Amino acid sequence: MSRIKPRFTIEHLWGVVVLIGIFMFVNTHPIRPYDFWWHIAVGKEIVETASIPTTDVYSFTAAGQPYPSYQMFWLMEIILYSIYKAGGPALVVFFQSLLITGAYGVLFYICKQASNSWRISALSVLFAAALGLNDWNVRPQGITFLLASLILLAIYEYRRRPHLGWLLLPPVCLLIWANSHGTFIIGLTLLGIWWGDEIWRVVWSLIRHEAITDWKKVILPGATLLISALACLLNPQGFGIIDYLRTLTGNSVVQNLVTEWAPPTIYSLMGGLFFAGLAFSILVMLLSRKKADFFQVVTFLVFGILGIRTARGSVWFGLVMAPIVAEHIAAIVQRYRKTTQKQGKSQGSGYLNVFLLVFVLLLGFISLPWFKNQLPFPAAKAGLISSETPIWATQALFEENPPGKLFNSMTFGSYLIWAAYPQYQVFVDSRIELFPKAVWLEYLRISNAEDDWESLLDKYGINTLMLSPAEQPGLVKAVESSDSWKLLYKDEVARIYIRTSGTQ
Repeated sequence: MSRIKPRFTIEHLWGVVVLIGIFMFVNTHPIRPYDFWWHIAVGKEIVETASIPTTDVYSFTAAGQPYPSYQMFWLMEIILYSIYKAGGPALVVFFQSLLITGAYGVLFYICKQASNSWRISALSVLFAAALGLNDWNVRPQGITFLLASLILLAIYEYRRRPHLGWLLLPPVCLLIWANSHGTFIIGLTLLGIWWGDEIWRVVWSLIRHEAITDWKKVILPGATLLISALACLLNPQGFGIIDYLRTLTGNSVVQNLVTEWAPPTIYSLMGGLFFAGLAFSILVMLLSRKKADFFQVVTFLVFGILGIRTARGSVWFGLVMAPIVAEHIAAIVQRYRKTTQKQGKSQGSGYLNVFLLVFVLLLGFISLPWFKNQLPFPAAKAGLISSETPIWATQALFEENPPGKLFNSMTFGSYLIWAAYPQYQVFVDSRIELFPKAVWLEYLRISNAEDDWESLLDKYGINTLMLSPAEQPGLVKAVESSDSWKLLYKDEVARIYIRTSGTQ
């Protein structure tokens, strides 16, 4: 009598462990202060006024200046604010976990179809996750990973088994994407590469004097790209979205001051992971007996160059290359099996597999944000809101109510917009492209305590400082050495000083 094979095997466990691992990582990752808070402040304004703001009111250094980004992020700003209002930080973190895990879950399915292996799919998704984990902070960009994976799903499924229903997915995804984040061009690029692949197939057939029997393979991807591009124009800026992207990508302040936009370096963790992923992708495609097609080669080149030019490209390289890596690893494994003695696969004990499944799912449940305060996390991961956030310093700011304008660490700006406006406007914050280059240069001169730091504060009429001892140690030392300033509040995250003489 033959043994009944367990329905849940070690093969399946690989995939579950990787996806639950991603879920747990995001669940236990606190909300960092850089972008989230100003986005929900704008979301609140949109909900309460039923209109999208067009100019800045949150700072005094760029007050009244146009800020087109409000019209770019408006949909996700409303969603994030509504979730925060309904369930606070815990629900926001959980929502982010669902977005990220959903994105890599879809990617896992694509890899499974490409490799026909749970283990190879798990490895490929792990490869993608390693290159993207630095981009999983809570902000509007979170939804774009899910949208990109859905567009990839439509492309791969249509190529595998053509059905018109798959062609409806990209325009819908890009309509949402263009109203949530400026990286919608990524989705259009994927569709463009797919169309280019179909065109190349036709050209190659003509070169070989073969008859073209199905022109729909070229026409339909092109039509999908066109309709998706038109869907992107259904946004508050209309055709102005094109100028917005050109202005943003050409902004020298963004390129020079935002580390995420700078090229990766092999000496940083994420830079090292990217270059390792780049080398691994090349190695896998070279060792594979299966020849890389036009789609795979162009995808590698386009997104590889993107990753080399900007650290923000690493996550996209991982996402788009995972199915390609999965397919070629499967080809290598198949080649290896043909040259070795065939052996049966161990599926393990069915009872043990189920036990491990329950254990992993239990870990995922325990990782939910609502239980986080009961778990012993290190300081960097403790709490639902990152320890970098100046929560108590902002509360002290309201209690003491110091006079005059406020000079703040850029890291604190986003939270101050949410928690301190309209009583206090910020000097700068993470809306990098909003502020003129001159303001950023003066911010850096003040933060570095250069010779004219006090005269620059006088220029802006600043009487209150909220400084980060971690990021502005030179300025903290200079302020404490000056007779013109007095310490008002101090904790590990922030220090507040007020002017004692020469009040403007």
